[in-house]
Amino acid sequence: MRFAVLGSGSGGNSAVLECGGLRLLIDAGLSAKQLNLRLGMLGVDASSLDGILLTHEHGDHVRGLKIFLKQHPMAVYATGPTALVVRQSGIDGGVWKTFEIGQVFRVGEVEVQSFSIQHDAVDPVGFVISDGVRRFGFLSDVGHVTRSMTESLRGLHGLFVEANYDEELLEADTKRPWPTKQRISSRHGHLSNDQVMELIRDIVHVDLGRVVLGHLSSDCNCPTLILSRLRACLSELGHFQVDLHCACQHEPTEWFDC
Repeated sequence: MRFAVLGSGSGGNSAVLECGGLRLLIDAGLSAKQLNLRLGMLGVDASSLDGILLTHEHGDHVRGLKIFLKQHPMAVYATGPTALVVRQSGIDGGVWKTFEIGQVFRVGEVEVQSFSIQHDAVDPVGFVISDGVRRFGFLSDVGHVTRSMTESLRGLHGLFVEANYDEELLEADTKRPWPTKQRISSRHGHLSNDQVMELIRDIVHVDLGRVVLGHLSSDCNCPTLILSRLRACLSELGHFQVDLHCACQHEPTEWFDC
């Protein structure tokens, strides 16, 4: 099992996962041109993808989907409410396969577990994807970590999770009006560095080998800050085996084994 992040941030989000002989795209928030280009940089022909998993309907997660599906018709997996909103916006094509939050479904030999997350979208979800041996978790755009989310993310070998903002930097930011700051830090907004560290502290175990952080705010967070804090946290817990990385907006990451 391995994964790469094509791009992550307010300008667009997408990742690719190879698992159980399949290739799955998670979200398609970059332009179709960039999706094709960045997949190619990773040695992936877009036509070889076996499907697309959608976390929610916001533009920075579905922006390239309409044209991408015209170029490469394939299965799209989304909750019923998310599929309805996306398709009503004019994004169609492909074969839509809906599931209910909490449902476990299969794509070929790959098992996909969905779980509810807290975000200001119609029916947002996170995923745990498994080939029967390895487990990969994907958690983006969530304002509050619930107990059920934490339980869903136990026993992972790899994790992608957003680390959107540092609380002090967000409070000091002069570019964002107060209502925007309230939305970001609300229980249906985005995850802070403190919340990410609390989550990792709760789920880390000896077989968690990889954590990739994404959706970092360019103004209210920075890779050096969150990486140093998280490394210190993991060192305190005695978990030196976890490799930490930050995904960025403008280029894909390398492939990460998990």
